Amino acid sequence: MRFASDVYVYEWTNMYDNNCNSFYIGGDVKCLIDPGLNRYLPDLFAQMADDGIDKGDIRYVINTHSHPDHYEGSTWFSSKDVRIGLHEDEIAFMGGVGGELYGLFGLDIPKVNVDLILKAGKIKLGPEEFQIIHIPGHSPGSIGLYWSKQEFLFCGDVVFEQNVGRTDFPGGDGRLLKDSIMRLSDLDVEACFPGHMGIIDGKDEVKRNFQMIIKHVFPYI
Repeated sequence: MRFASDVYVYEWTNMYDNNCNSFYIGGDVKCLIDPGLNRYLPDLFAQMADDGIDKGDIRYVINTHSHPDHYEGSTWFSSKDVRIGLHEDEIAFMGGVGGELYGLFGLDIPKVNVDLILKAGKIKLGPEEFQIIHIPGHSPGSIGLYWSKQEFLFCGDVVFEQNVGRTDFPGGDGRLLKDSIMRLSDLDVEACFPGHMGIIDGKDEVKRNFQMIIKHVFPYI
């Protein structure tokens, strides 16, 4: 579904199986954010085709973190002319307990050719400039992708609508998660695109969501 300014939203709404929301930035950027699980890639590609997007046009895959429901589908792109991004701390995490996490879900560790090592700071995707924000807590190398030109924030599993990402998986840290959320709350955000549940649309709604989380959720982290 087209959201705005070449941003397409593919929400995961199946209550009986886990997967993530995926996002595509079109135009001259051609970037897929969080491809999800391998078994659901055909469905994602079919939805994109309905929006006039050819999967062969994808030039970048940016992973907000390495948990299976976000990252496993990156394997499909490893043999294509696609740059695959993951934060440097998440790459190290995948070499240890992060990779072992896949076995808990009955999955093999994905073999992904990560050739775009993400670090905090500015990044060019096509002609557009974005900011990589390192936001650990849900996982050590979780990132937010911030498009300041549009004031759009793709935040993975750090912030949801009226909730936050879990910290009980290996690599989780509640103190770091709260610090990450506080830093995100200082950004000018017109729309927040989380890894699960709905989009938080409108600057006032985004601010209210951060305020609610800080006041009512932080005490339980």
